[in-house]
Amino acid sequence: MNNDISIHIIDWIIILSYILFSLGVGLYYNKRAASSTKEYFLSGQTLPWWIVGTSMVATTFAADTPLAITEFVRGPGIWQNWFWWNLLMGALLGVFLFSRLWKRADVLTDNELLEIRYSGKPAALLRAFKAGYFAILYNFIVMGWVINAMASVVSVMLNMDKWIAVWICVAIALLYAILSGFWGVVVTDLVQFFIAMFGSITLAIIAVKHVGGMDSLLKKLEALMGSDAVHNSTLKFIPPVPIDDITTLTFWESPFSKFIIFITVMWWSHHGTDGGGYIIQRMSSAKNERHALLATLWFNLAHYALRVWPWIIVAVVSIVMFPLIPEAYNDLGVKAGYPLVMNNLLGPGLKGILIVSFLAAFMSTIDTHLNWGASYLVNDIYKRFYKPNAAESHYVFVGKIFTVVLMILAAFTAMKMQSISKAWEFIFSMGAGIGLVLILRWFWWRVNAWSEITALSTSIVVTFLLEVIAYSQTISSNQDYNLFGSAPFLFGLKLQVHHKLMIIVPIAIISWITVTLLTKPEPNTTLAKFYKKVQPGGWWGPINQNYEHTLQPVSKGFFILWVSGIMMIYGFTFGIGNLLFLNYSNAILLFGIAIIGTYLVWKRSISKLK
Repeated sequence: MNNDISIHIIDWIIILSYILFSLGVGLYYNKRAASSTKEYFLSGQTLPWWIVGTSMVATTFAADTPLAITEFVRGPGIWQNWFWWNLLMGALLGVFLFSRLWKRADVLTDNELLEIRYSGKPAALLRAFKAGYFAILYNFIVMGWVINAMASVVSVMLNMDKWIAVWICVAIALLYAILSGFWGVVVTDLVQFFIAMFGSITLAIIAVKHVGGMDSLLKKLEALMGSDAVHNSTLKFIPPVPIDDITTLTFWESPFSKFIIFITVMWWSHHGTDGGGYIIQRMSSAKNERHALLATLWFNLAHYALRVWPWIIVAVVSIVMFPLIPEAYNDLGVKAGYPLVMNNLLGPGLKGILIVSFLAAFMSTIDTHLNWGASYLVNDIYKRFYKPNAAESHYVFVGKIFTVVLMILAAFTAMKMQSISKAWEFIFSMGAGIGLVLILRWFWWRVNAWSEITALSTSIVVTFLLEVIAYSQTISSNQDYNLFGSAPFLFGLKLQVHHKLMIIVPIAIISWITVTLLTKPEPNTTLAKFYKKVQPGGWWGPINQNYEHTLQPVSKGFFILWVSGIMMIYGFTFGIGNLLFLNYSNAILLFGIAIIGTYLVWKRSISKLK
């Protein structure tokens, strides 16, 4: 085993070459990006599907992702990935409904839609609040965990103070983001995707060979953990049903209860159900509806089916190689397993490529969130409320200032985080009750601005109350409180993320429906103007009676498409997983389901879009 943590000159050349390439891209696109806010934030809305979709994939892979996957696998097991696997069902709403609707809306930011769909001061208030909330609070937490993860990788791989190294990475990413805007983000995303895929697949192959092949890995895992632990937890894609405890309180503490809540509640209730801010930004940057749909479909296929398995394999190997994380890395926790495998198995050249893949992923995600957050602050607050008639060059300049401020504050936030996966869970909790409103505002005329205000504020308030309860309970019991990492006790349960959802979502839904029915609907003129612009279909009785559609309502035939998409992407996802872990009969069945789903998606949707 290689315990040399020094970096070879070849690795440094590879790392510095990528940094120079990124800065070169920034300089190349600087003039074009600075010409207007549409160029700086949406690349002029001229991008083809393969660039847009690959950019979506790249930006959702940050340095935190394989580390969080490692936390999942080394903790509860592979099935814990249903925490985000479940989101595919909501993401397919983005593919078949919202990718086309956002193109029809033709907005610079998704918050701009609020003053098209709603009217008056409530709409303006909601637009300003959501822009500030997602650009600042949400962005700080997301960028904080990304920086925190990069710090973990750097501290293991480069043997230097993690925060010094990360501040260097932050400075490079910031300079690149300021120079190139969204053009630089999407172009380097293409390169980053291929580097990351090559690096992660290569590491997985080397890791499996190191332990003697997949069959040997499974045997060593059983010898280490026991057959029951391996097959009922670590390698289980779906947790076992606790038949004996199904009517008791213990059931709600079981992994299966978490899985059930993930697949029945989580996917439609969260804040990204209509696409999510930076995914919507990419949908809007596509050249037309067909490219927006194809981009989002390709993103989901790569995101769920192709990219995750190399990380999972390395996480499983890390259990065999490092049953206990070395004391020197105790502050990083079990997520250190992934960079430890990298550091111990990769030689000169490959180590540099893997470090570059993490650096590229870090820069891609950071730059996306900086560009997206700045677009909110400029378009939805500064331009809308403070200086509405300035020159385009002025708004681009202000956007660059906001970018710097966001980056510095996010870096300080990172220093307070302990667990990446816990920060993920906190983010989901804060937006857990708004998903249904985001769907229905397109398809039900009765939803108004107060509906959305109530749903979001309720989710935020209840989430923070639960965090305050966790803080007070932890301090009163003389234990150390970790931000997002300490769970409250209520109803005899230690509340995990799925328990919180079962509290937050019903309260939010009851609250926003009550407020909706007690407040006036939006004026008919506002509703009619919105419907004419996007023509979504759905329940618009007072508005679309005898309406002659000039665009096809996206809701037509949606359910069959949605089921077909689930068959396609889950089929490929778990077909690949079963193939890798030597479950060949399951793999063949799942690939068959995936092929049927792919055919139906093509036949009923893609082939009909011009």
